[in-house]
Amino acid sequence: MRRFYHPNILTPNSEFTLSAGSYHHWVKVLRAKAGDSAVLFHDGAETPVTLIEITKSSAEVRSGELTHITRANKFTVELGLVMSRGDRMDYALQKATELGASRIQLLLSERCEVKLGSAERTAKKISHFEQVVISACEQSGLNLVPEILPPITLKEYCDSFTDQATQLLLAPSDTDLELPQIDFEQPLQVIIGAEGGLSDHEMELCLESGATSWSLGPRVLRCETAPVVALALLQSAYHGSMNRGTGIL
Repeated sequence: MRRFYHPNILTPNSEFTLSAGSYHHWVKVLRAKAGDSAVLFHDGAETPVTLIEITKSSAEVRSGELTHITRANKFTVELGLVMSRGDRMDYALQKATELGASRIQLLLSERCEVKLGSAERTAKKISHFEQVVISACEQSGLNLVPEILPPITLKEYCDSFTDQATQLLLAPSDTDLELPQIDFEQPLQVIIGAEGGLSDHEMELCLESGATSWSLGPRVLRCETAPVVALALLQSAYHGSMNRGTGIL
């Protein structure tokens, strides 16, 4: 059944107006008709809905019972992602969402090729990124949309590190793939550079601020591939630690 994000709190067994985005996608693009059904989700809850009335500019739906389920990872991971250009960034955000990133902090670095420009342009870019992760949630079954945090510099991000989270810095090295010891009961922050990678100075800054270097092996991964590999490995490591009953890898 098709799934759509609803921007407001869902109420069970009630009638309400479909959001403009869902109306456009479901009714205008997919040509839905009265009587068709879908699932709406918001903030960890979902409900089946039926189209009961369609006009030229809006649609009314009737909801069913609410189900409270997130399908999120059992651990919290924030992606500190240096911004890249075009489809590469969209792909990274999409796959990070599908693989369970809880939050995505946009970062700027020395080799970042993205130019923010005006506040209006930055807001427009963030709005686009938000739609990318919403679409990923609609596709993957997630009911919690990862928060996209406005861009800050890598130094500002490092200055925000605390002992209440574990920071992991993805960095190529000559060693084989190696995952540091991780306590999954603490939030994780995974730092990933953009197309040109992080400079030596920036890597030192991250490490001096408390991050632990994490090697994915001697190959240099593309900026859109690294989040996929990192998050998939963390999921595997988490389930392995749970099978051992420790919560620590």
